[in-house]
Amino acid sequence: MAGVRLLDLLTVATVFGADRASKLLITRLLEPGEVVPVTPFFNLVLVYNPGVSFGLLGGLGTAAPWALTLLTVAITVLLVVWAYREGRPLARLALWTIVGGALGNIYDRLRFGAVVDYLDFHIGTWHWPAFNLADVAVVGGVLWLLGETLFERRPGEGSAER
Repeated sequence: MAGVRLLDLLTVATVFGADRASKLLITRLLEPGEVVPVTPFFNLVLVYNPGVSFGLLGGLGTAAPWALTLLTVAITVLLVVWAYREGRPLARLALWTIVGGALGNIYDRLRFGAVVDYLDFHIGTWHWPAFNLADVAVVGGVLWLLGETLFERRPGEGSAER
């Protein structure tokens, strides 16, 4: 087992801290639903998302925040165990990045009963669902982990031996 190192804790703290800071700033600057155009394809907008990605499961009623929080906590615990045991440094870093993002969204669910989303990319009138920095960390960490796994060199690969 690899254990938890200082870099692991710093990764989680950095992702969580950046997510919290960005959400604190946006909730102080904007009212819910307010849109601030930044570029022709990007807005800042304050949205409280009671569901999961893309607003899915948002209509589950008052039990949704608790059910989604418990599910996210369970998945996060599994990711922590995996990261703790992971021997590949880049895979570990990807897992801890995902954990930091997940903790940011768990915090929101516990505090607001919904996740604070504020990044709104669009083309004309078509908008990608709003998201936040924690979501970027989770998706980025998953893509990083997939890349690390798919392109991992195994012993004997790439060598002249046959």
